[in-house]
Amino acid sequence: MSLDRLGWDERFAEAFASLGDPALLPGRVAVEHRSEYVLLVPAGEVRARLAGRLRHDASTLSELPAVGDWVAFRSTHEIGVIHAVLPRRSRFSRRMAGDQTGEQVVAANIDVVFLLTALGSDFNVRRLERYLTLAWESGAEPVIVLTKSDLILDASSSVADAEAVGFGVPVIVASSVTGAGVKEVRARVPAGRTGALLGSSGVGKSTLLNRLLGREHLRTAETREDGRGRHTTTHRELVPLPDGGLIIDTPGMRELQLWSDGSGLGDAFADISGLAAECRFDDCLHVAEPDCAVKAAVERGALDAQRLESFHKLQRELARLERLGDPLAAAERKRQDKSMMRLGRSHIRNKYR
Repeated sequence: MSLDRLGWDERFAEAFASLGDPALLPGRVAVEHRSEYVLLVPAGEVRARLAGRLRHDASTLSELPAVGDWVAFRSTHEIGVIHAVLPRRSRFSRRMAGDQTGEQVVAANIDVVFLLTALGSDFNVRRLERYLTLAWESGAEPVIVLTKSDLILDASSSVADAEAVGFGVPVIVASSVTGAGVKEVRARVPAGRTGALLGSSGVGKSTLLNRLLGREHLRTAETREDGRGRHTTTHRELVPLPDGGLIIDTPGMRELQLWSDGSGLGDAFADISGLAAECRFDDCLHVAEPDCAVKAAVERGALDAQRLESFHKLQRELARLERLGDPLAAAERKRQDKSMMRLGRSHIRNKYR
């Protein structure tokens, strides 16, 4: 595959040239193992490890290569050595799982984020709001994919619920069994573009990837009697698609803690940010303040009370990030309210008057 087919563009070329080392070669991270990486290059695949200086100079784990990153490496007879990570143009990140405080880059340099959620008993609007918040933050285009449509009789209600929180985000109803929606997903990842499949365990990410590839690349598990799948993917992987385009498959995320400066929250809750522009106070918390347009919309039934509670919950999570001293949250939190105001859209405001 050519560099262009792997997602190379002028921005990466300029960053690579600025390194000024003719002995270095560009490669894209396809798989990250504990002690080494697999890189995609025009000739195929190359195994590589980190240079000691790169590992030493990284102030956080997020500065080390992640799946989807472009890196500069030096080829050797046994294994390549990665000397630099080129600046990312987008990334989907979350806070590290467990009690750790820090950023985990799930997928880098992506053009479109496919947010997969299964139809039926596992469909959860609140979880979808959380994914949308981080998707908007990533810099990539979000697309909602409602999977396993073959297991239900009518998806219209779930589609309406997804559209209600998506605000213009495309919604694709898909089934890896019948093939429904697969062409629509494939059309969004033409040659040179990269997509990422994100979602909880068992929503059908690996099965969808196998459909896109036209072969079984990743092992999948049978669906349980309750319609839920079993977790099978154990690592993130960048996979080239036939006729161009690339997909990053990811393991199911049992917890998705925010890593955000607040701007993604404003996009994910565009209805609330639009209403907030009409509140009496610029710093209105939408709890008990007088002349709160957001609370008024809830009282007259124009805004779902559970959606407002979800918004408050994510806000509290961002506030907790600041209290824990996360650099990203601490630097941006003070601008969050103003950012929310700027994100207010006039057509959203008019809708809820």
